[in-house]
Amino acid sequence: MSGGEDVGGETFLLKLYVAGTTPKSVTAFSNLKKICEEHLAGKYQIEIIDLLKNPGLAKGEQILALPTLVRKLPEPVKKIIGDLSNTERVLVGLDIKHLD
Repeated sequence: MSGGEDVGGETFLLKLYVAGTTPKSVTAFSNLKKICEEHLAGKYQIEIIDLLKNPGLAKGEQILALPTLVRKLPEPVKKIIGDLSNTERVLVGLDIKHLD
């Protein structure tokens, strides 16, 4: 991997909190999938949580806006709000790529 990326042998457990299949939710998932395939090749697991179906799950994770991506593993927990269209921000936010 290049650009300061070093995910080692760790598997990333990512939870994407959405509200149904809105255009923003679909875009967020698409962007996340692309980022994971390019930078985490086989070292990630994505779980989609639809808060329209399970609204109680928002409280436990302190979800205040949607879509929200939560990196559960590796710790510490990280959160990114939005459609994940800024790849650089997502990589830095998930500690996949460090600022130079």
